Amino acid sequence: MEGRKQIRWGILGCGNVTEVKSGPAYQKTEGFEVVAVMRRDAAKAADYAKRHGVSKHYSDADALINDTDVDAVYIATPPDSHKLYALKVAAAGKPCCVEKPMAPSYADSLEIQQAFAKKNLPLFVAYYRRSLPRFLKVKEWLDANEIGQVRHIHWFLGKPPNNIDLSGDYNWRTDAKVAPAGYFDDLASHGLDLFAYLLGDFKSVSGTAVNQQGLYSAKDAITGHWLHENGITGSGTWNFGTQVREDLVEIHGSQGKISFSIFEEANVILTNEESEEKLFIDHPKHVQQFHVENLRDDLLGQQNHPSTGKTALHTSWVMDSILGNL
Repeated sequence: MEGRKQIRWGILGCGNVTEVKSGPAYQKTEGFEVVAVMRRDAAKAADYAKRHGVSKHYSDADALINDTDVDAVYIATPPDSHKLYALKVAAAGKPCCVEKPMAPSYADSLEIQQAFAKKNLPLFVAYYRRSLPRFLKVKEWLDANEIGQVRHIHWFLGKPPNNIDLSGDYNWRTDAKVAPAGYFDDLASHGLDLFAYLLGDFKSVSGTAVNQQGLYSAKDAITGHWLHENGITGSGTWNFGTQVREDLVEIHGSQGKISFSIFEEANVILTNEESEEKLFIDHPKHVQQFHVENLRDDLLGQQNHPSTGKTALHTSWVMDSILGNL
């Protein structure tokens, strides 16, 4: 799409994630324009379009995908429909950004990635932490060898069940047919993808996943351990039935440690032989802003985006390996 002055986007699935996190970022990014949105509920699609100043709205995905005024498509529907819509976008010959995770399984993710690769079409996935300054600071410290040789990374993420979990009301995030590992699919993918970006691809991965609480059909307690291709070891525990919420990543090196949170608003902390440095780096109001700006730069041929179909496919492989699905 090099040489094009304005890239016109259509959004499939204008739900909560698009209200503040992502949708406005596409509208505010110079060179981008959101010209159409789609939601199966026609009234909600019309309401979203009116509130966000979007000229077209649909209740049919095919109509948006094949709209000649739409140059590229952002898929923001629940994960179980990502493959269906992404394959249609590939068939239409349009660039695409898919919300994370790319699909509920590695097999589906591979099918999506191959469809776009076969047509040489740009494919991105919304692992936006690869573009956020807070985590780029961690990468800067690692690249500068501030903690010496990296030895090990560990992440613990725990949270108590919420009111929806306890009530038994339907929640697609914990429906095994949509997200087999529940909140792990929704949350852990962000961190595991970031670890590949910070420390290199994973070489071998294994894990255990169970349902401890019996509140819903998806898994709720997962542990994993892995080896990066460069010899760094890693481990993680994700439990969605703990008493309190806790989110801590620690990267241990031969001469220090880096600590940070994937989701909490917390400092990034560098501790080494010389000192301890604590930095609080704000996220932008629209948290996908830098991710979306990087989409523009990639599509215009100015730089490569850090989160592509290829990198997200690797994350899907890691996820399925921890869950024992491969």
